[in-house]
Amino acid sequence: MRTRSLIFRVMLTVGVLGVFLPRQAWAVSDEEFKALQQQMQQQSQQIQDLQNARQEDKQEIQKLKEQLGATQKATDETQEKVDETEKKVEETQQTATAAAEAAAKVQPIHPIPSEGILSTHNVSLVGDAEVQFAKTEGQHSAFLLADFAPIFLYRAGDNVLFEAGFDIRLHNNFDSSGTRQAGSSTSVDLSFAQLDYLFNDYVTLVAGDMVLPLGTYSERAAGWLNKIPDDPLPRSVLPGSGIGVQLRGSRAIGESGQMVTYAIYGANGPSSTNGAGDATALDLGGNVGDTANWHSDPSAGGRIGWFCPLKAHYDVELGVSGQSGTWDDAGKELWSANVVDATLHLSPYFEAKGEWIYTWVETDDRGTIAPRGWWIQAGYKLGGLQLELPMINSFELVYRYDQVNDGLGTGTDRNTVGCVYYITNTFQFEGDYEFVHSTDPTQANNQLIVQLSYGF
Repeated sequence: MRTRSLIFRVMLTVGVLGVFLPRQAWAVSDEEFKALQQQMQQQSQQIQDLQNARQEDKQEIQKLKEQLGATQKATDETQEKVDETEKKVEETQQTATAAAEAAAKVQPIHPIPSEGILSTHNVSLVGDAEVQFAKTEGQHSAFLLADFAPIFLYRAGDNVLFEAGFDIRLHNNFDSSGTRQAGSSTSVDLSFAQLDYLFNDYVTLVAGDMVLPLGTYSERAAGWLNKIPDDPLPRSVLPGSGIGVQLRGSRAIGESGQMVTYAIYGANGPSSTNGAGDATALDLGGNVGDTANWHSDPSAGGRIGWFCPLKAHYDVELGVSGQSGTWDDAGKELWSANVVDATLHLSPYFEAKGEWIYTWVETDDRGTIAPRGWWIQAGYKLGGLQLELPMINSFELVYRYDQVNDGLGTGTDRNTVGCVYYITNTFQFEGDYEFVHSTDPTQANNQLIVQLSYGF
């Protein structure tokens, strides 16, 4: 618009001059005409320059607008991030304040004792309890057993441990001849009491009334862990514990997970009920240091085992153990034992284990006798069948075969079938039926045993 207005003014000026000037004025020389023409060309060029400059101004203004818009967008985004960060900081401060207030209100129940200070806060109570109902062939049915077996664990420091187990039972009263008397009584037996000192990762010293590592049953499968209410028959020819000292530990083999375990111990060993070396006088658990029941040479024993994991939940373990020493008061007659044990796991659902036990006893009246036996036990958890049936996954089927020969002419073998229902992992209902065959007619009685057990 400005350019057109300028051209219009120039033409209007020329027209006015043409009207009002005299004709003589219209007569111009060539030089004047060229100068006027040149002037008009210059003005036209100026007009074109102005148009170009105006176009450049428009483009520059557009760029400035775009830059301003981008700057405003970045500013808005930055402000949003700042607002979000401030919100998170405020929430974190509120959470930290609330946690600090809660921590100020809560005090530790048991402060951690300093090194070397004895404190009962390090005592733990574990163990098991069982109630048994039994129906033996040819006898009345009854609740056979009510047992509470607590184990006290005490940690005096990083390296010092103490553990003691008791067996508390309620039973009928009997006199010395075995005749039942009126009323009932409660017995409290010390199963074991031992002090453990951890030298390092590979050696532990054990001293006291120890669970003897003859096989693995006494240490790993007694009580509610057994899955069958009573012990295997051949365990009756071995002592379960003994007073002495022991070194035990384990060592890894390479990086495959294989391991060698060992135990070496010295203990008082079996003794004699009357001091003599007669076959019927052998007492597997009676030598606790009384002067009337003592012999001069403690027994020595040990176990070596090999554990091999195949993959998760698949493994095998083999072990060989033994013990030997004199048992009569005169210190002339020898008692010895060898045990081979094995355990196999195939998946989380199947387990098999067993022991072969062989002992020999030198006697004054029967020569050398050989009490011996073996047992094998297997269990399968029905959860491995993956059946969509109510309660079925909580059952485990169990079977055990065991036999024993007392070395004096009596042999007994037994087949046990049953199941375990897991109310929880440590609360179990067990039911078993035992088929018994024996050369002693008084022992050949089948029986049903039902047990409710709880481990804690």
